[in-house]
Formats: sequence, C-alpha cells, structure tokens
Amino acid sequence: MTNPSLVLGPVLYNWPVDTWADFLARVADEVDVDRVHVGEVVCSKREPFFADRLPEVIERLQRGGKTVVVDTLALVTVKRERQLVADLATIEGVEIEINDLTPLATLEAERRFAVSPLVNVYNEGTLGWLAARGAWSVCLPPELPLASVRELAREGARLGVETQVFAFGRLPLAISGRCYHARIHGLAKDSCRYVCAEDPDGLEVDTLDGEAFLAINGVQTMSQDCATVIDEIDALMDAGVSSFRLSPQTGDMKAVAAAFRDRLAGRIDGKEALARLAGADLKVPLGPSMMSRAWTPANAGGA
Repeated sequence: MTNPSLVLGPVLYNWPVDTWADFLARVADEVDVDRVHVGEVVCSKREPFFADRLPEVIERLQRGGKTVVVDTLALVTVKRERQLVADLATIEGVEIEINDLTPLATLEAERRFAVSPLVNVYNEGTLGWLAARGAWSVCLPPELPLASVRELAREGARLGVETQVFAFGRLPLAISGRCYHARIHGLAKDSCRYVCAEDPDGLEVDTLDGEAFLAINGVQTMSQDCATVIDEIDALMDAGVSSFRLSPQTGDMKAVAAAFRDRLAGRIDGKEALARLAGADLKVPLGPSMMSRAWTPANAGGA
C-alpha cells in the first residue's frame, strides 16, 4: 500500500477573510499536509467576502507544495448559488470537490472530482455510480461502521477511487435551510448580520438539562466535541483507507497535523498520538475515539 495522504479540509466556519487567508498562508509553509481544500461549503452569503482572495490563496498554497482542492456549496437552493457552483467548476489547475450532486450537472464529462463526507456514500452502488461520473476520491460519511468502510474501500480499490475518512474535527452532521445562529440571536436568515462570525469554532449547544449536546455553525449542525481516529489508524489502514481528513479549527492545526503524520509514519503509537492531541491547544473539547463512539464491535461486524 502506498503512503497514506493527509488532507486539510475546507474551513467550515465564518472566519474574517484576513484570518482565513493568513491561516492558509501558514498552512502553505508550516503544516505538513499533502492536500488543502478551500472554498465556501456552508453558506453562500459568506462566499462574496472570500471570492476575490481565492486566486491568491490557491497560488500561495501551490507555491508551498500543496495540492489544492476547491469545494462547492453543500446546499444549493437558488439560481445564484447554482451559478456559483458552475463558476467554480471552470477553475483550471485545481481539483474540485462536490458537497452535493448539483455540480454534476455543470462539470464537463472529462473533469474528475472528489466527493465530500456530506454526500451520502453508504454502499457500493453509489460509489460505483460516482466513479463512473468521474469521482477519484470519496471521503466517507463519519457515521459508517468499520465493516462498511472496509467494503467500500475494497470496492474503491477495484474502481481506482481513493477512500478517505474524516479523521479530526467537529463532525459535520447536517445542513439546513434555516440559520440556527441567526435564530438564537433573534434574527432572520436573510438579515443575519453574519452573527456566526462571533463563534469561530461553532456555537456549543446544551440540552434543557444543561448537558453538552451539539454545536451550530450558521445553517450547519456539528458534533459538540472534536472527534478523532488518530488512535485507530492501523485498523483503518488495514481496512484499505488511504487518506485522512483534518477539519480546520482555530486551535493548533500544525500540532494536529504533526501528530497525525507521525502516527501514519509509525513513529508513535496510537496511545501517544492521542495524548499529543489531548495536550495540544485545540480550543474545542476532544471527544472519545470515533472507533469507540461509532465503530464498536457491535456495529462493525465484530471487527
């Protein structure tokens, strides 16, 4: 098996454009990842702030030796958003990742694409259909059990499609037509005042009993804690996973990437890798291993 890839996903939060650009400039020089995703995924209202800076950010990352992937919007509902997706599909010199199936209507037949964890690839039939349309990489939904990951990785290898898993970050659970951030501030979605920018790692939400529950990011629902698979790398690689995705937070992503790189290279074991994450400046609470939370023997076919 070839060396696994380490991927930095798109920034899902509403960061100030200068903060976003500076972060990616540091990634270009300092963060040990192979590929970097850019582009607005969550809310089209944020996109105009970043559009003019996108070419320079792409050039900066490529100059730093990174492969750049441009992400499309996750929930396309109006004509303006369809046009945004179509425009991204024409950018040359970068890869494209789809976050729903809308871009497939505008991508040229020979244009290959990656598939994000927001697209529900749960079985071999879906994977085969996407591969036939040009998919070269699929990041599987984080709720899949290990047995399903193994089967899809096996089919992906047969089809020549990279199997990727969501390896670090608040889990992207759902996208809605309603803006929770606006609602909690007594605002309407159309006049939200971009209040999601007040919570650069998402806004934590508790139950009525005061227990930690979820996080919200504009129209997106996320896990309350920061999930990881760093202590289960061996099992995932044995299952055929060849790429691991880190989702940006405001914490020390350089330290996160370094811990994953050392673990992938076998320089540290899972216990030490998890301890390094626990000791890093993450800004978001580190949750239990995704293997213990989602890929238990009960739902992983005894794996």
